[in-house]
Amino acid sequence: MSLLPSFSSGFLLGASLIVAIGAQNMFVLRQGLKGEHVLPVVCFCAAADLVLTAAGVLGAGAGLRAVPGLALVLTLGGAAFLLCYGIMALRRAARPGILLPAGGEPPASLAATLGRTASFTFLNPHVYLDTVLLMGAVGGSQPGGGRLAFIAGAGAASLLWFSTLGFGARLLAPFFARPAAWRVLDGLVGLVMLALAAALVAGALR
Repeated sequence: MSLLPSFSSGFLLGASLIVAIGAQNMFVLRQGLKGEHVLPVVCFCAAADLVLTAAGVLGAGAGLRAVPGLALVLTLGGAAFLLCYGIMALRRAARPGILLPAGGEPPASLAATLGRTASFTFLNPHVYLDTVLLMGAVGGSQPGGGRLAFIAGAGAASLLWFSTLGFGARLLAPFFARPAAWRVLDGLVGLVMLALAAALVAGALR
């Protein structure tokens, strides 16, 4: 039996879910533009998607749905984190003199960067809806070895996307050699984070 259809299904579904403006993607883009710990960030994000998708395909989605109140806790925690980071981004945008990576903003350590990456990844409730629940439901329906092929396809999509986002950001480096460009980017990041936080809270209060 060919495993290509299952691989393609995982790749296409994973790509359709991950290619969107979100907190994690904006963070990876900014790290790519700054040239700070890009490879570890890309590997962490891709590996996290792979693990969560595998967990969903292998049956963790049912367990997640069975925990009362877990979705609310994840939602409010994610909203609080996005609110704080959004405010920080808007503060950076208001001070363009420190926005250049070679300027007054000191580079973050690898541990601090991975900590932020983990926060953007695991404090976002949508990541569980997309990977554990939705990807898990589709992947879990694959016949035989198709489940592993589906997981591999989804993992390939994540790795390709985050690699393109992180390392491809260098192509924009000449444009972001100006403080004004960083002001626009961080202003956009801040507004996106605040909008996402508000959407999470609004969804939780329905």
